Formats: sequence, structure tokens, C-alpha cells
Amino acid sequence: MKKSTQVLGQPIISISDGAEIGKVKSFVINPDKGSVDFLTIEHEDWQVSVKAIPFKKVIGIGEYAVTVESDRAVIDLKEIPVADQLVNKKIRIIAAKVMTRKGELLGEVKEFYVDEDTGCIPGIVLLAGETEEILSSDFIMTYGKDIIIVKEEAPGHFLDSADKLLQKMEAEETEEISAEGGMDVLRTKQVELLKGKKASKDIYTGSGERIIASGMILSEEDIVRAQEAGPGVFVELSMNVEE
Repeated sequence: MKKSTQVLGQPIISISDGAEIGKVKSFVINPDKGSVDFLTIEHEDWQVSVKAIPFKKVIGIGEYAVTVESDRAVIDLKEIPVADQLVNKKIRIIAAKVMTRKGELLGEVKEFYVDEDTGCIPGIVLLAGETEEILSSDFIMTYGKDIIIVKEEAPGHFLDSADKLLQKMEAEETEEISAEGGMDVLRTKQVELLKGKKASKDIYTGSGERIIASGMILSEEDIVRAQEAGPGVFVELSMNVEE
């Protein structure tokens, strides 16, 4: 997971040529999917047309560069109708106002995160008065040109750190593995992720039984107990742990 500012301005390197294609100029946002679908390219020789790389063609986003297989990954956005339509929507996230569906203004977006593997936007950072809050994209209903609409309950689900958002992503990823039938792999991965971490709040089952106490250092048995209590309980645990 990367901040948008960790991607913008990065050199784009062609692996096959060992050469720089250009630099990341901007993101083309797909508001329906909540994802970055294209990275536009800044290059001194491409001033007229808008060149870009489909996010699915990105091999990796490292600390110093974005890599692609070759310069064949570069396209002209005007030649791809779907891409051109997205550009014309002019969806911006940074500096967009964040408002609930009932019209309550929560703040303004200061930053957002990008999943470097998929291009999905897992969450945003909004400035609410003098406080920065992180909101999972699960609560975002609409990405507009100037305004982002979120669910009414969003203010009650702000996260206090990027680590919490990353933990939520990992928990959702393991749930997807479960849905695909990889239960044994899923449970093993969950144990590896959480074993030895400290619970930061009490965790209860749906019937109100406390199965994890705040401050407890999680053992394999504790994690298995949360797994057996159901997906919702495990997600709650995974979002409330610290090193």
C-alpha cells in the first residue's frame, strides 16, 4: 500500500530496455471501481498527446521507481475510448470535500492510498478541522469531481493509523482466500499475521462473550478462538492489534 505522493513523480523504468520512459504525472481515477486505472506520463517529447500506462501493466512500485515490462505498455489515452471517458470525468481525490449522504461536511481529502498490486484505493486521509483521519473506502459511496460522498456512519469508523487500514486490507484478503476454498492456507496466514501482537481492545463474540482481553499478547490459541467465532469477530480483532 502506497500513499499517492509516493507514486507521483516516480521515474517509470522499462525492464527490457533498462531505460526511463518518463515520470508519473497524474492518476486517472475510475470512480465506479474506486481505483487508479492509468498512470499518465510526463515526458518532454510528449507534449501534445496524453500518454499513459494501464495500472494492470505495472510490474512494481518501489521506493525509487515504477517498473513496466517494456515501453509497449505505453498507450495514447485518446485512442482508448474508455480511458478517454475517465480522463474527461476529471475525478480528483486530493482536495475533494468529504460529505455524508445527508449533507454533513466532514473535511477535505489530504491524501489517499493505492494498492500497488491492484490499483484499488483502500482508503483516504481527510483533514477534519485540525485533525487527520483515515477512512476506509468501504464507507465511500461516490467519487465525484469535487466531492466524495460517504455513508452516514463513516465518522464513527475513522482509523487512527495507516497500519489499521493495512490490517483491514490483509483481513479482507484472507477472507477472499477463504471464499475461494483455501481455508487451511487462510487460517495459517491469519495466525502468522497476528501471533505475538497485542490486542488493543476487548474482543467479543456475537453473543457477548469476551474471548480476547485488551492488552493480551496473542497466542495461536487466541487467534484460532477468534477464527472460530466468525469472520466478523476476526476482522474486529485484526483491526485492533498493535506491535
